[in-house]
Amino acid sequence: MLFRLTDEQLMIQSMVREFSRKVVAPTAAERDRTKEFPADNLKQMAKLGLLGMMVPPEYGGEGADTISYVLALSEIAYSCASTAVVMSVHNSIVCESILRFGTEEQKKKYLTKLTAGKMIGAFGLTEPEAGSDPVSQTTTAIRDGDFYIINGTKRFTTTGKNSHLVIVTAKTDDAQRHRGISAFILEKGLPGFKVGHMEDKMGLRASDTTDLIFDNCRVPAENLLGQEGDGFKLAMTALDSGRIGIAAQSIGVAQAALDAAIRYAKERSQFGQKIVKFQGLRWMIADMATELEAARQLTMSAAAMKDQKTRFTRQASMAKLFASEMVNRVTGKAIQIHGGYGFTKDYDVERYYRDARVFTIYEGTSEIQRVVISNQLLKDTRSP
Repeated sequence: MLFRLTDEQLMIQSMVREFSRKVVAPTAAERDRTKEFPADNLKQMAKLGLLGMMVPPEYGGEGADTISYVLALSEIAYSCASTAVVMSVHNSIVCESILRFGTEEQKKKYLTKLTAGKMIGAFGLTEPEAGSDPVSQTTTAIRDGDFYIINGTKRFTTTGKNSHLVIVTAKTDDAQRHRGISAFILEKGLPGFKVGHMEDKMGLRASDTTDLIFDNCRVPAENLLGQEGDGFKLAMTALDSGRIGIAAQSIGVAQAALDAAIRYAKERSQFGQKIVKFQGLRWMIADMATELEAARQLTMSAAAMKDQKTRFTRQASMAKLFASEMVNRVTGKAIQIHGGYGFTKDYDVERYYRDARVFTIYEGTSEIQRVVISNQLLKDTRSP
């Protein structure tokens, strides 16, 4: 499928590209070193409408389509993957979950603050003993009058420390297995809700990843998101959208690595000529560009299906699987083209390589994506 971007989509891409290069890129390497959360980036992104892109205007959003979102997210990831992952979780998982499952009161109360950047959102699903198998989670939510009492620990929560609002899944009926999982909106500051250990990560270092600890945390019953038992469905729906977001981030980082490799190859001389003249290196660049374009087309296809309101679970997993594996290959080749310099922090490709590594892991590992894809194919009699 050939995607012809509309004038509006091209305008969004151009606007975000300029912002990304001028505002986000200059501080990316320093943030990677210091692990400083990109709060100032996010404030400016909120003013540009990037923190509620797919939220309808009545709740303060831009009402943009998924293709526009993919274009914007890729441009942010091009400059700073740490900023992009915060944007992705905030938009794809938090805002979309409240928009899809929330009551009118919840939408008015939370979406307007999220889109304005007054709140940054996070999502608590993974636990110490429940990663790829969310049904094994042990966090519980027991009804007590007008409240739920939540106990448990969430792990690897993106923006766990710097978020203001977290959607948390917990078991309300253990006997029902996945149908006994519910979801709740928790604001920071609730008694019994604290941030635990913060991970010291290989990449995405300016994006905090933490434990969230709930010790008899009393949550108003009105903060139940959807109905009791909707939590698993909510999480799986959110991850479909989130996987398009991971694919978009992968495209952005891979494009940055490819551009950096081409620039370096044109500048570096060996054996009396620029290394870009060597056929072996030119073929590496050709392979990098081809894989990147294939990932872009897969991602745009999934985004288009989402915009058309057709089932896109398989396409989202395909895009996430291929794009996340692709960016690891492309960043690795970019380092190879840089030679010894690529192994130093003097060149951005070293950061791209570290940032890209987690893309095959979070929001569903590559192995889980293959499970999703094969399950979808084998139960769909229309598939080849």
